[in-house]
Amino acid sequence: MFRRVSTYIRQRDLLARNKPVLVAISGGADSVALLDVLHRAGYTCIAAHCNFHLRGTESDRDEAFVRELCATMGVSLEVAQFNTISYAKEKGIGIEQAARDLRYAWFDEVAQLRKCQAVVVAHHQNDQAETLLLNLKRGTGLRGLAGMRPKSNNPVVPDGVPIVRPLLCTTRDYIEHYLRDKRGLKWVNDSTNKDLTISRNAIREQLKSYTKSEIEHIARTAEYIQGYVDILDGKDTREAGIARLYEETRAYGFAETDKIYDALQRGEGGKIFRSKTHEATIKKRKLCVTSV
Repeated sequence: MFRRVSTYIRQRDLLARNKPVLVAISGGADSVALLDVLHRAGYTCIAAHCNFHLRGTESDRDEAFVRELCATMGVSLEVAQFNTISYAKEKGIGIEQAARDLRYAWFDEVAQLRKCQAVVVAHHQNDQAETLLLNLKRGTGLRGLAGMRPKSNNPVVPDGVPIVRPLLCTTRDYIEHYLRDKRGLKWVNDSTNKDLTISRNAIREQLKSYTKSEIEHIARTAEYIQGYVDILDGKDTREAGIARLYEETRAYGFAETDKIYDALQRGEGGKIFRSKTHEATIKKRKLCVTSV
């Protein structure tokens, strides 16, 4: 996973080496893996933990776990204490919305103060699949089907420090395998994730019956839709380029159009891609397709 995430960051130009990153860490498996990968990769990490005081002693357990983990790793840590219930009542909003608003506003505040290039969060392909299915369930347009992007604006402070998601290249199963079998690292679990009256939790439970490949395909679909959205918006992005290439080559049945696109951008002359019926060779940054 270390190589996969590092490659994903490089290919999508998500992070630079010369500025610190603010890593959101709850103590769960996803954020522990994220912090470990970025720290091992040599990024200057500043961890940020929110205690929303919504789960009694479990909230304090999570904070204590994160403090010990960061001390062991030698990573600087910022911690915020929130009275989430009072804030929700004051604003007339739900608890989930209140926690979201509080954390993203605080993340931006700390990132600005510590001169971080990005706020890095641990959303992965399962989260992407959940988002897509949740939006479908509620009813959505093309942008709702595009899911989360590897890099986006802060949802609460749009003109603030950007949000980056380096784990969108991997699944939850692989994250747990990395922590348990490769790194021997522990994590804590949020007991509220078992509450199936929460829509996202119910969809997460549903996804347990999906294979790793099926989850990856749903996440990949969201990436492709991002490209079509960018084309409609007149943006010249990597996603838009992949969508255009897919439309140009879909009759030939090539898999993984994104890999063909990246090879074209790198000018990898002589590289060959094959489908059941055709062969494509890169020549002078162009794709030459022949029947087989």
